[in-house]
Amino acid sequence: MPMPERFAIYYAPDTESAFWQRAAAWLGRDAATGVVLPQPVLPGFDGQRFEAFTADPRHYGFHATLKAPFALAETATQADLIAAVAMLASTHPAFNAIIEPQAMGSFIAFRLAAPSTSMQALHESSVRLIDPFRAPLTPADMARRLRAPLTDRQHEQLAAWGYPYVFNDFRFHMTLTGRIENSGNRQQLLDAAIQYFADDCGQHQVTSISLFHQPDVKSPFTILARFTLPQP
Repeated sequence: MPMPERFAIYYAPDTESAFWQRAAAWLGRDAATGVVLPQPVLPGFDGQRFEAFTADPRHYGFHATLKAPFALAETATQADLIAAVAMLASTHPAFNAIIEPQAMGSFIAFRLAAPSTSMQALHESSVRLIDPFRAPLTPADMARRLRAPLTDRQHEQLAAWGYPYVFNDFRFHMTLTGRIENSGNRQQLLDAAIQYFADDCGQHQVTSISLFHQPDVKSPFTILARFTLPQP
């Protein structure tokens, strides 16, 4: 049975910004336009090797998850969802966060360099307010999620919210690579990311949220709509 289309609430930088352009080139695809892009040449990594390391995040586009991908509930429409995300955005003022590339387990991502109560609040609102639009997980979805080791709390969150890493288990990250098991390769690529994204580290303005869309399981995610956060 084919997987239905999915939606997700992501944070993505301004698609006109130099940061977005650099990140899209790093991943090899612009999720705003769907255009495949030439990737940068990094010291110590040939093109084919770097392409493999970035294959997983390229499929999703450059983003941080606020509300994980979900199929739309039978009682909801895409227009309903868009209106709800617009309402969500209107209740959270724009804010600054300090970010930088870091290792996160076996992969590399932009992460918060200092705690952000505003980011946490935006995530929690996204989970709670958008969940009524989420279809229940299928048995296959549940089995896939349960392949990863989860705590008791994460099991409960998976059952309640369709995703285990929410609320106290939320970790803001904008993924730059897939899993890199070799620690030497991982450190070398982290060093390259820090240099490549030197202008994007430090204070970062969070001014919008985005609704991403995936029409089917084989297609990559693209930005369906962006919603500006009000100025404080």
